[in-house]
Amino acid sequence: MTNPPKFTTLGCRLNAYESEAMRELSEAAGLDDAVIVNTCAVTAEAVRKARQEIRRLRRENPDARLIVTGCAAQIEPETFAAMDEVDHVIGNTEKMRPDTWTALAADFIGQTERVMVNDIMSVTETAGHLIDGFGRHRAYVQVQNGCDHRCTFCIIPYGRGNSRSVPAGVVVDQIKRLVDKGFNEVVLTGVDLTSWGADLPAAPRLGDLVMRILKLVPDLPRLRISSIDSIEVDENLLAAIATEPRLMPHLHLSLQHGDDLILKRMKRRHLRDDAIRFAEEARRLRPEMTFGADIIAGFPTETEEHFANSLKLVEDCGLTWLHVFPYSARPGTPAARIPNKVNGAVIKERAARLRAAGEAQVQRHLEAQIGRNHRVLMEKPRLGRTEQFTEVSFAQDHAEGQIVAATIVGRDGNRLTA
Repeated sequence: MTNPPKFTTLGCRLNAYESEAMRELSEAAGLDDAVIVNTCAVTAEAVRKARQEIRRLRRENPDARLIVTGCAAQIEPETFAAMDEVDHVIGNTEKMRPDTWTALAADFIGQTERVMVNDIMSVTETAGHLIDGFGRHRAYVQVQNGCDHRCTFCIIPYGRGNSRSVPAGVVVDQIKRLVDKGFNEVVLTGVDLTSWGADLPAAPRLGDLVMRILKLVPDLPRLRISSIDSIEVDENLLAAIATEPRLMPHLHLSLQHGDDLILKRMKRRHLRDDAIRFAEEARRLRPEMTFGADIIAGFPTETEEHFANSLKLVEDCGLTWLHVFPYSARPGTPAARIPNKVNGAVIKERAARLRAAGEAQVQRHLEAQIGRNHRVLMEKPRLGRTEQFTEVSFAQDHAEGQIVAATIVGRDGNRLTA
């Protein structure tokens, strides 16, 4: 009796998407008795956790082949090749190729190359991986990979390569297929989503893609876009925000900081006022718009005054859902070489203050929804999310994947009740 591969996914939503694609590729190839770890490299701590997870999985699966892939494997293949627990190390390009998995499945005598990691910067195309989505409620479609920018704190371009886009026609065809399968919500995802199209003929923009999807897939009830860089938002995306109710009123912004000097040291392309101006404009076009945001606490040289500008940005932009990252030096990045590091205890304390500010914003948002009507996509029989991505709990069961009209009657913790 054969055992299908087991997957452990660390890191971002894109990794989770790619793990599902790898699951289909490996099962189609007939790979048995294997454990695949899809790693993250965003911080040194993420790499440490990957190594820890690999050791745990080897103890639990002593006879399985253990395969390591993902961003940490791409950036530091020698780190994982040196681990006795690891049988194969596969790069981010190789992991999405069917022939990689066919070779591994056919390798009964250990002749397949142990380390298969090529130069990610030489990759010029990205495939649209045709998977059926996660669960029965929401599907994710990868439309872009890689990043052309070099923020000083970020190692990810060296794991993902330069930006490359999936052609619009491929994206539309995949979304049509997902809608035919019954999905009511599709999320466009990528590493640097707002750079979509720059490498395609005529250099279309993300807004062009959004408009094309909504026009050519009229049966799609809900389209959502994942993390964006607000400085790259184009006129068509703003037009979609203003005129397309099927585009969900929730945007996750890659802001990182609220002080201009720190933003320059991060090598970001926007200033504080740019972020505030975009949030105000998006909310003017779509009054119910909510924002999430990534913010780093304790970047090198950050003073209390610098940090205060980040803290104030939460209110100035009306941010609701915060992802707060205590700064952690990532070897190989320019920021790791910046002197005047912030004390670890101070970083932790500032991150806690940011989270508290975000929590206060969440509570204000929840309070404002009581008495309102929402259309909720059910993720579990008694749990779903509004168009603004707010969790809602129900007293009665509803079918997963369905969109339910609900009146909000109260709140429970960080959830609404209906």
